[in-house]
Amino acid sequence: MDRRDFIATGALSTAGMIFFPGNLLAKESKELLKTKFPQPLPFKQDGEWKEFELYVDVKIQEPAPGFSFHTLAFNDMVPGPEIRVNYGDKVRVKFKNKSKLNHTIHWHGMHVPWRMDGVPMVTQLSVMPNNEFIYEFEAKPIGTHFYHCHWGTVLHMQAGMFGSLIVEDPNDTIKKQFPYEREYTLIYSAHDVNFIRQEMNRMLERMDERSYLMSKGRFDHERWAVFNNHDQLNESIKNGWEPPYALNRRAPAGIPQADWFTVNGKSYPDTPYLFIKSGENIRVRLINAGAEIHNLHLHGHDFWMVADDGIPIPQPWKRNTVPLTPGKTYDIIIEGNNRGIWTFHDHDTRKVTNNGLYPGGNLLALVYEDLPEDELIISKYSGNPMYKNTGMNMNSNMKSMLMGDDKLPKIALDE
Repeated sequence: MDRRDFIATGALSTAGMIFFPGNLLAKESKELLKTKFPQPLPFKQDGEWKEFELYVDVKIQEPAPGFSFHTLAFNDMVPGPEIRVNYGDKVRVKFKNKSKLNHTIHWHGMHVPWRMDGVPMVTQLSVMPNNEFIYEFEAKPIGTHFYHCHWGTVLHMQAGMFGSLIVEDPNDTIKKQFPYEREYTLIYSAHDVNFIRQEMNRMLERMDERSYLMSKGRFDHERWAVFNNHDQLNESIKNGWEPPYALNRRAPAGIPQADWFTVNGKSYPDTPYLFIKSGENIRVRLINAGAEIHNLHLHGHDFWMVADDGIPIPQPWKRNTVPLTPGKTYDIIIEGNNRGIWTFHDHDTRKVTNNGLYPGGNLLALVYEDLPEDELIISKYSGNPMYKNTGMNMNSNMKSMLMGDDKLPKIALDE
């Protein structure tokens, strides 16, 4: 069956509902899907401290089958593992830099001591290759937060250096108002893969040379535009040195232009599913760790907005679309009151593509576990005469697709 025949069947729709496999509710599928959510980071108790270990290194990320690129990953995963603590816990994070680039960790939304804030040249020196730094803070405020590298953020964040940080409230007012047992964390990001590849190669080469020159005592502050303080910088400028930002700027083509959009490090058709049952509430934590706005829309439901940047909303309100801006977190409650399989997607159509091709990107599904098997049979509900033997001229491939086991097709990768 060629592309034209396939489109003629009506199997493809802008709703994107064609990507759900018929065996979606199988136990094996659900177990596999658990790996598509941030994995919890174990800790060890050291007296009054909960002690976590994070490291960063260069790894290969595969956002969709058959496509991969090198990233910077916390603990060999994108996103990094989820740190989950209780309000008031004393938290210690031992961070080791296994890569050849400089890094820090910023605790986005957390009220940490200022020396623990992870801003290079302001609160600390960057963590050099093969070096370590220990972050210590009290877990506050409550809510959905995240952590990310704060060195070279244009590259390092879109290259994968982010993860969720959840501070749980022992007196969870949201859970009292909307009783729930299951919750999901979704971390959104956007990536210019060509930019990542080029910049990472360039920076790795520069760091190798820089480290060598430093070891030989031949490091030139002006050549590398790295200064110990403002006085040293001003002295160089007075002597005729021009800083890079005064010489030129990146042309628009050199500024990152995202062409891959991920949820928990994955793009459609590898994005995760949100499972629910009729009558159940689920909590979904939304985090934007990227540089693009995501206008998230859920089909067939309204959801409750219950927390904004981790802060509980005293009087929750309903909506079906929410703009998730860079650095923003929201918590929502979805009520299981409309059984089916429903799309949850970015309504900016550019962000439901992979490298410009639809469907892709931020296409997810809300899946009811108590959906009867026979409701997965599309020919009973499509209203499309092509699904019925009406004497219309169809080739054999199309007939076998439509007249046989006509559960929802597993994957469609071309519009």
